[in-house]
Amino acid sequence: MKKFNIRKVLDGLTAASSSSSSSATAQPGSSRENDVIQETLQSEHFQLCKTVRHGFPYQPSSMAFDPVQKILAVGTQTGALRLFGCAGVECYCQHESGAAVIQLQFLINEGALVSALADDSIHLWNLRQKIPAILHSLKFSRERITYCHLPFQSKWLYIGTERGNIHIVNVESFTLSGYVIMWNKAIELSTKTHPGPVVHISDNPMDEGKLLIGYECGVVVLWDLKCKKADCRYNYDEAIHSVAWHHEGKQFVCSHSDGTLTTWNIRIPAKSAQIITPHGKQPKDGKKPEPCKPILKVEYKTTRAGDPFMVLSGGLSYDTVGRRACLTVMHGKSTTVLEMDYPIVDFLTLCETPYPNDFQEPYAVLVLLEKDLVLIDLGQIGYPIFENPYPLTIHESPVTCCEYFVDCPAELIPALYSVGSRQKRQGYSKKEWPISGGNWGQGTQSYPEIIITGHADGSIKFWDASALMLQVLYKLKTAKVFERARGKEEKANTEIVEEDPFAIQTLSWCPESRMLCVAGVSAHVIVYRFSKQEITTEVVQLLEVRMQCEFNCGDSPDPGGEQTPTLPTPGASSSPQESEPPTQPSTGSNSSDGPRDNIPCLQVRSSPLKQSPGYQVELVIQLVWVSGEPPQPITSLAINSSYGLVVFGNSNGLAVVDYLQKTLLLNMGTSELYSPSDPYQRQPRSPRRVRQPSGATCDSNDGSNTSEDRCKSPTSDARDNSFTRSRSSSVTSIDRESREAISSFHFCESYPRKNDVAVGPCLLVGTTQGTVMMVALSLPPAGDQRLQQPIGISSCGSMVTLKGGILTMALLDATGALLPPPYEPWYDPNASDEEKEKSRRRRPASPTSSQEGPDPQFAVLCSEKQAKVLAMPSQTRIYKHNITETSFVLRADVVQMAGANCIACFCANGHIMTLSLPSLRPLLDVNYLPLTDMRIARTFCFSNLGQALYLTSPTEIQRITYSQETCDNRQEMLSELFTPVETPEAPNRGFFKGLFGGGAQSLDREDLFGETGAGKASRSLAQHIPGTGGMEGMKGAASGVVGDLARARIALDERGQKLGELEDRTAAMMASADSFSKHAHDMMLKYKDKKWYQL
Repeated sequence: MKKFNIRKVLDGLTAASSSSSSSATAQPGSSRENDVIQETLQSEHFQLCKTVRHGFPYQPSSMAFDPVQKILAVGTQTGALRLFGCAGVECYCQHESGAAVIQLQFLINEGALVSALADDSIHLWNLRQKIPAILHSLKFSRERITYCHLPFQSKWLYIGTERGNIHIVNVESFTLSGYVIMWNKAIELSTKTHPGPVVHISDNPMDEGKLLIGYECGVVVLWDLKCKKADCRYNYDEAIHSVAWHHEGKQFVCSHSDGTLTTWNIRIPAKSAQIITPHGKQPKDGKKPEPCKPILKVEYKTTRAGDPFMVLSGGLSYDTVGRRACLTVMHGKSTTVLEMDYPIVDFLTLCETPYPNDFQEPYAVLVLLEKDLVLIDLGQIGYPIFENPYPLTIHESPVTCCEYFVDCPAELIPALYSVGSRQKRQGYSKKEWPISGGNWGQGTQSYPEIIITGHADGSIKFWDASALMLQVLYKLKTAKVFERARGKEEKANTEIVEEDPFAIQTLSWCPESRMLCVAGVSAHVIVYRFSKQEITTEVVQLLEVRMQCEFNCGDSPDPGGEQTPTLPTPGASSSPQESEPPTQPSTGSNSSDGPRDNIPCLQVRSSPLKQSPGYQVELVIQLVWVSGEPPQPITSLAINSSYGLVVFGNSNGLAVVDYLQKTLLLNMGTSELYSPSDPYQRQPRSPRRVRQPSGATCDSNDGSNTSEDRCKSPTSDARDNSFTRSRSSSVTSIDRESREAISSFHFCESYPRKNDVAVGPCLLVGTTQGTVMMVALSLPPAGDQRLQQPIGISSCGSMVTLKGGILTMALLDATGALLPPPYEPWYDPNASDEEKEKSRRRRPASPTSSQEGPDPQFAVLCSEKQAKVLAMPSQTRIYKHNITETSFVLRADVVQMAGANCIACFCANGHIMTLSLPSLRPLLDVNYLPLTDMRIARTFCFSNLGQALYLTSPTEIQRITYSQETCDNRQEMLSELFTPVETPEAPNRGFFKGLFGGGAQSLDREDLFGETGAGKASRSLAQHIPGTGGMEGMKGAASGVVGDLARARIALDERGQKLGELEDRTAAMMASADSFSKHAHDMMLKYKDKKWYQL
């Protein structure tokens, strides 16, 4: 990631380049504003870095488990590494090459992990630091890696290759040993064909000197490491997929490509002890059962008290076409088949002991699926699953939109959790989640954070994202409001999209009032209130809106024109096309009566709706078909609880709805907003189930093409275009795409017109052609009058035009402080009237600034190309900044940061930028992420206090920070993966096994594989690459209580063996010394009495 660390330099450059990029218009009073507002944000406050990644690992390919540390590692096809401990302990790493992770091996209880990649490289990761780093890498150049095996408490890693050879690597130094097991020495000399790649390596649990090697062709070899020869060879006709030992080391089981399991006694290689086909039909005539699908993996685990467990994946009969993937658990005489929701990638049986030569005592099976992680309890009847504490269900239905709220009201998370806890499934295992390693970070961030995700199935999920964790709080299903289409014909007649008609397009949420408004792809808007009490709604309140356009329109209207739009009355038809047949063919289904007209895309349910505590439907708004043309997708949406209004817009214009009176207040074309109009009132009326539309004709504006990609909603990679498919095939749809659409709304208390002296309720409207317009609102007093008297609305015309579509708008007061939209505090709509009155108080309007000067407010406007700041009410531009010339801004938000405000922008060229307010000085510009996927563009969102996020894959959320303070504190905030734990004691050999030699046989691997015993390896075979972990990481991996204890235990075993050899040598030396002493004594006696001349 390239960083343009401009910091202090930018502050100096800004003044010099102000004439071109951030120019202050010479308007009366502009210099005074510069003097009054002291901006505190500087470049030093900003730095960009990733913080944490949440969600299910995208495209998983392998996994490993440390049974002592209780840590799970998952590798993916894109080279990512995800590590999981207890709830809230997660870590993400990435291999630079991006090659698929084919295998993972923990150095158990050592705080280290070995990863093998598809590019034939192996890497040693140090997990003792909060951000794991690679200590060593080894890149093979002549052979392809197919299988790895690291024995427990050993530093020698066995690597099997595609050529059938086995190489040995010292994981401490990451150097190759000269000891190599060549395939032609392992198989019988009489064999004429190559045995294929190595698919399995494991040492005998009771004899470390015996290595079991499985070749793809069906040959298994028991190799004697000391003697450097094959002890036994076991042959079977079918290809091998996996091998598993019995813990006593006398038997092993192989799984084969024909769905069979073969059991072998190591001393009887000629014939297998048993052949079974778990899912094969047994013929009556005694013939071989029919072949089944391959058994991809088998594990054989023993228990002290009962029968062993045999767990396998695959092996189903070929006649089970279309059946989902299954895991089979064989225990004693019972065979249980567990169906999975997705294909199985890998599984591991979790056992009580890390020692392979002891009774394994399995307690759970961890199953890695393509899109899920399942943990099965083997200790309870029926094999229930554990409740997963990780946020792995982000992709349960594809994410279509995302919003991020930082520093929410403190009571929100407990309120959402209390209603969400009632939605939890039943029937989980009663045991605690066994992957419980690591410790939470000690971060100082204590503010509440909430992420809201909208999904393709119409569901909305609220997530607690506080303190770098993620936990689902509450799930809302919006599809419950509608009738489900039962047949294909009915579906074709009622829906404008082929797939996911309930998908969420955009949402607007007010955390203070808890009001929620969502817009779906079927041109529907639903308003929700939050309640803690369950209710039953007899009739869902429905409002149908007819938004249409004339297609033979002229140029864009002059913003300064004197046109006064014709505002129709309710129920009146103002469109000349309503009485005429359409001039173009339509994709809407035509009935015998003519083209579809005044019919919504979805049918609201007519039966009573039971609504649980949580979000409950207040009002449903639907756009209807117009003269055979489907309604256009909703491009922008806003709700305001203080005003009781919802506003939404599309390429036809905008509509304002009073959700308290259930009335359509305004339905106006974009072009009509350009001209100031007289105050217009719509009398309150009740919503009707009878379809009686309120129509308005709006002129379309020829202009720049709106970005279709930003309007449509992403379901997944493969279905990005599904929402806009089959909307309309008429020629007029091409014209529709070029019309000016509504892109942004902002409710505020401001000055509606130039030179107004008092603030009032207003609505800022931004369009895709860069125009910002003001709409004035006239609200009756609160209470009963608000529910009975009409609301006045008048367009105040265009304020200003920017390059590119408008993305965000905000207001600042005279001191530069943000003026948030007014809101009403939350109250329970189903509570008693007394309680409502206590809690229901409308927030007073934002205090008007001092009237000494003419411009007590600033309007902040940001488009795809530039940002401007206007003084209000004069609407004079005082600052302007061209954000990008060659690219365009995808997302912009006005955010609070370090006690001040700024604009945060994400550009299509990957740059993340921040601009000060109100002067628009550049504070940060980092080339973070070149846009490679439209998913990122659609889900990227900034929030307060330097936080941001985006969907980095269909299943994962990546959180980042642009705050220097958060970057500095990141180490403290991150969780720890490694915790000092004592390794369990080795199993007791027992008196008789120790006496007669029946226990586990140890092996001095150092003598066998070291340079002295095995010589040097070929330099051209693999290249050693030092890691980026640094000296601190190496010291961390090399030191530590647990590592020292483990190494000491191994050293003691080796020392004991060497001491035995030393004792033998000492005895031999003593015998030699005695012999020498005896000879010396005899010589002395012989020559004792002789003179020197007699010698």
